[in-house]
Amino acid sequence: MTRDGRVAIVTGGSRGIGKAVVRSLLESGTKVAFCARNAQDLRTTAEELASISADLLPVQADVTREGDIDKLVRTTLDRFSQIDILVNNAGVYGPIGPAWEVDPSEWRDALTTNLVGAFLMCRAIVPILIGQRRGKVINMSGGGAATPFARYTAYAVSKAALVRFTETLALEVADYNIQVNAIAPGFVATSLHQRTLEAGERAGAEFLRKTKEELERGGVDPAIPAALVAFLASDKADRITGKFISSVWDDWQNFEQHVDEIGKTDVYTLRRIVPRDRGMNWK
Repeated sequence: MTRDGRVAIVTGGSRGIGKAVVRSLLESGTKVAFCARNAQDLRTTAEELASISADLLPVQADVTREGDIDKLVRTTLDRFSQIDILVNNAGVYGPIGPAWEVDPSEWRDALTTNLVGAFLMCRAIVPILIGQRRGKVINMSGGGAATPFARYTAYAVSKAALVRFTETLALEVADYNIQVNAIAPGFVATSLHQRTLEAGERAGAEFLRKTKEELERGGVDPAIPAALVAFLASDKADRITGKFISSVWDDWQNFEQHVDEIGKTDVYTLRRIVPRDRGMNWK
């Protein structure tokens, strides 16, 4: 299975990392349906990326609503006749502040978007991939999954759970030639970080300072995690599954030569014990 002619669905694809992922997949020859909740953002991104390929389908949808997901899947199949790749990128920070002070409904809503939304998308699309006996699922996790993230408990908990969901689903679909992986994109300067600035001291003085410094430096280029998504969606990653990979710190550009080692190590999992060099530095 090559990427040329394959079809991907990208959630949260109208801005930031999701938009970069849509661009990267289009440039690789993949047909892309992407969704977001904001209709204007969808139109703006579709107009911007239309010059890359005509095989682009914007669909307004909320991943927490099963009816919207059904519409997204149906519209994609009507247009492209197949689905081969799912990128679960839609996500929110949720409430910011000490766990005992945040609003419970906002906390639940963040878990619903970040975790349940990805589950619902997989529930709708994985049976299609099983029927084809091939496919890729890539879940966008984050730093909150790798280490504790004080004052962002809903985000951290949902992203850690998303990695364990990734690892577990990978085992369940292994016999159907479906690979499931999660990635940590790094500090990409997206609208999420505006939430931190607005929260001020509720975000914690240290993280607020780091956020301001990273934003001044420009953060991680969104093209980097987008390139990792494109790699995991390609044939080169057909033997890599159930892994949690950092787009910034892990030497994923050399994974193709080390798939057997990757399969045996816990480094690229939720159980990862991170060595001093932050990854396996192959020569």
